[in-house]
Amino acid sequence: MRIAPFALERWFAEVEADADVMLAESGVRPLAAARFDTDPGGLGYVIPTAGDAGFRATVGDHHDRSAEETLFTCGTQEANLLAFLTLVEDHAVVVTPTYGSLTGLPEALGEVTRVPLEAPDWTLDPDAIAGAIEPDTDVVVVANPNNPTGRYHDAATMRAVYEHCADNGTYLLCDEVYRLLAPEPIAPVASFGRYGISTGGVSKAFGLAGLRFGWLCGPRAVLAAAANWKDYTTIAPPKIGHHVARQAFENRESILEENRAHVAGNRTRLESFLEAYGLAWSDPDCGVNAFLEVPDGFAGGESFCRSLLAEESVVLAPGEAFDRPAWVRIGFGLVREELETGLSRLGAFLDRHG
Repeated sequence: MRIAPFALERWFAEVEADADVMLAESGVRPLAAARFDTDPGGLGYVIPTAGDAGFRATVGDHHDRSAEETLFTCGTQEANLLAFLTLVEDHAVVVTPTYGSLTGLPEALGEVTRVPLEAPDWTLDPDAIAGAIEPDTDVVVVANPNNPTGRYHDAATMRAVYEHCADNGTYLLCDEVYRLLAPEPIAPVASFGRYGISTGGVSKAFGLAGLRFGWLCGPRAVLAAAANWKDYTTIAPPKIGHHVARQAFENRESILEENRAHVAGNRTRLESFLEAYGLAWSDPDCGVNAFLEVPDGFAGGESFCRSLLAEESVVLAPGEAFDRPAWVRIGFGLVREELETGLSRLGAFLDRHG
């Protein structure tokens, strides 16, 4: 199996460590470890290796699935990997732009048809999905809310996509890692029926990326096959991550209310900044990511990002990493003071190049 380099992660590996401001961070600012009991009592394996049955039942119930239909993973990234290893034999349909692993992994395993979202609305047309599905399509892949645009496809749209999938005997895999940042989240895809699969975790919405804790929820046969693959990857979720994530999930209402308020304030600040500079954006309605259109005078997103990095030591994500070279991704979930510093430096850069 060959897999293409993960363009976004390679970019971050090149530039992030030495930059002053990370203005492309894709999660909510991290919560303090002091808010939790961080002593799991011992650093052995989580037993059973799929995750504690009671905790899996709690997360599963949130997705209208049982403990046996829920598998804990090392972040949402592993959940997606296990799903693709389980499902993709021939063909996948992927809605783009999207996070790089949602195209890179299925492309390493089979053929992929991309269904593009387009500016300015970045809306998903269920009929476009229907037109892309082939008799041998194994899975349709949607990130909802979308990364990088921050657009949240509504319940009617996702239900229509699911029905197209079910009619063909095709699974619908939805990466829902930002879903709980919505004030009124729509039902998870895993709850839609036999062909619905959801992946998620505590990294983005909860502000707990360092726990490396996620989940895969879906049909029992799919979960059993994914668990078989997991025996060859990480075996079990991290003990400390499991321990703290359970506390976070138990207290999710207060944590998410706090994080939603933080994100909403930062979004308002970013929108005001962009209006002042006349920059077009994807107008996100959920999550902490947005696409900004590259101003005139630059060859594309990477050119803009490299110039900004060189002059102001600020990191944005080039649109080339999402196959959209006319755009860059900005993250606005970070600590407010860091956001202000980043916007101030971005403003100075735009003033010089305006």
